[in-house]
Amino acid sequence: MLSYLISAHSEEAVVAQTWQWAWALVAFGAELAALGALAWWGATTGGTTALRWVLAIGLPLAVAAAWGLFAAPQAVVQVLVLAVLTKVVVFGAAVLALLGAGAPRLAAVLAVAAVLGTVLSGPLTAQQPPDPVSAPAVR
Repeated sequence: MLSYLISAHSEEAVVAQTWQWAWALVAFGAELAALGALAWWGATTGGTTALRWVLAIGLPLAVAAAWGLFAAPQAVVQVLVLAVLTKVVVFGAAVLALLGAGAPRLAAVLAVAAVLGTVLSGPLTAQQPPDPVSAPAVR
């Protein structure tokens, strides 16, 4: 009976972790789609060809740098408010870019994927208590 309870708990943990990683994949896909949407907007916005190239390449690079600084799991600046603000600004700008480019359905899909992926993925490296057998002794 005890081994059944342990294996059932293990199965639940595996299923929960699988869902968490699946939603993390959705979140990552939304992040990449946001960069693509901003690049698309930059490439199709008015202006000279040189300006379109600068916007299509420079805007996603600047956004990726800001994401790495504030919103990435291993961000340089680990401040929750800045992470949330960065995500809201990036995803909001990407949705507006898609709307401006005449793709309202893609904008809606991106918005839903961004919200669900970000909220449901949760932290992938949850702190777990150390195993008492393998934990180093404290002296």
